[in-house]
Amino acid sequence: MDTLKQLKDELTEEYNTTKKFLNNFPKGKNDYAPHQKSMKLMNLTNHIVDIFGWPELILNTDCLDLSAGYNPEKMNGKKDLEAYLEKQYKAGIKALEAANEDDLKPNWSIQMNGQKLMEWTKYGAIRHGLNQITHHRAQLGVYYRLMDILVPGSYGPSADTPNG
Repeated sequence: MDTLKQLKDELTEEYNTTKKFLNNFPKGKNDYAPHQKSMKLMNLTNHIVDIFGWPELILNTDCLDLSAGYNPEKMNGKKDLEAYLEKQYKAGIKALEAANEDDLKPNWSIQMNGQKLMEWTKYGAIRHGLNQITHHRAQLGVYYRLMDILVPGSYGPSADTPNG
């Protein structure tokens, strides 16, 4: 089994789906949140796009210590998000292309002040990132629905795109 090919294929599928969502990103709604405890629209979308670069981070480090200042680039609108998606996707794919199967075996963790919050193999951490993209993009779909913005299909048609 070619694990790296499967990871690249899945990252590419998620990239293509996320591009469809960015096509519908609304102007002037960056601070929209459906609830006071919800992330603002721009922060949520920025986070989704940032995750596409995580394979590079995961494959080239042993951990991410959030207290050390993890500061993804901040976007201001649709064009910024689209450009950042391209940058992060290319970085993620490049890292996966440069890796070999053994590079997926070591452990990798998310930490806070040196304390491990979560730990996986590097393969598991990359899979977790892919799951995060799916999870947060589903949230984005709910935001779109609440704002009467068309929700693209992700893994087939949506109510707004019955033909895919």
